[in-house]
Amino acid sequence: MNRQRPRRLLRRLFVGQLLVILAGAATLGVVAFLVAPPIFHDHVRRAVGPVSDVVARHLDAALSETLLLALAIGIGAAAAAAGAVSWLLATRIAQPIEELSDTADALAAGHLDARATPPVADDELTDFTRAFNRMADALEHTEHTRRRLLADLAHELRTPLATIEAYHEGIADGVIDPDPTTIDVLADATSRLRRLVEDVSLVSQAEEGRLPLDRGRLDLRDLVTSAIDAARPELDAAGITLQFDVADPPVKVDADPDRLAQVLANLLTNAVAHTPQGGTITVVVTSDEHLAVVEVTDTGAGISPEHLPHIFQRFYRADPARSRTRGSGIGLTISRAIVQEHDGNLTATSPGEGRGTTFTIELPTVGH
Repeated sequence: MNRQRPRRLLRRLFVGQLLVILAGAATLGVVAFLVAPPIFHDHVRRAVGPVSDVVARHLDAALSETLLLALAIGIGAAAAAAGAVSWLLATRIAQPIEELSDTADALAAGHLDARATPPVADDELTDFTRAFNRMADALEHTEHTRRRLLADLAHELRTPLATIEAYHEGIADGVIDPDPTTIDVLADATSRLRRLVEDVSLVSQAEEGRLPLDRGRLDLRDLVTSAIDAARPELDAAGITLQFDVADPPVKVDADPDRLAQVLANLLTNAVAHTPQGGTITVVVTSDEHLAVVEVTDTGAGISPEHLPHIFQRFYRADPARSRTRGSGIGLTISRAIVQEHDGNLTATSPGEGRGTTFTIELPTVGH
């Protein structure tokens, strides 16, 4: 990043300023020699009357020498001062651009922590440098996310693959019998792999805006009620109480019922997984003229403030040491992408660890 490079921009800026100075000096000289002699001759005639040719030549010579000397000294001093100022300005303009170029080279070489120093002056070049650094921050974050995604994907794949490999080796060595229990274990591991691949493909399509949606006008209350009915056996088995509060008037939205049902099922499953026995899950549906809101609140483990902004990232773990027993680890990522495809938003709030979590779906409503 600190390598020397020809300072072409600096030279061009300085040479351009010098050309402006030279053009100004030449213009000043031409104007002086065109304007000064007639005025001088007019004042001489008014002051002393007609003069001889010899005196006129001496006066013209004196005027010329005076103009030349004054112009030479004045233009020289002005050029020196202007040249110094031009060099300073050219340096202040060129140096940040050269640093930006070096920083871009460093980023291209893989040094994603490289940043350019913003100029002191608060001008467009400073704004550009700050925008460049924000872009570099985004690139670094994207690269870290990519690396974490690959690492977490490898982790998620390792467990079912290890199970399949171990059982296959056991069957081949005659240690494990291919009985129904073994087949069920292999089927479960294979199903987990399939779900993981499907979920990765689904979230990629959703985040790229390629998720196919079969949208139609529906009552969001009915969809939430169906999702709750489907989740009741799981809720009863976990010993969790469900409270449901729904708005009286119909809540009409333009949505894909299967995709929204997937989101609701994921939020309810997630709430059950993090709520202890005897806890409560509350589902509330409200709406106004423009917005429909579904809130899923649990009294479970909660989320600490430092982890809350990241829970919608792929494979993000608030506790990296905790292994998952179900799911692909990108359910929330898929859910938010689906809701955003419906021109809505999915957010999460939590007072802190041990104090529960609220997931909020916001969707635009349509006319009744």
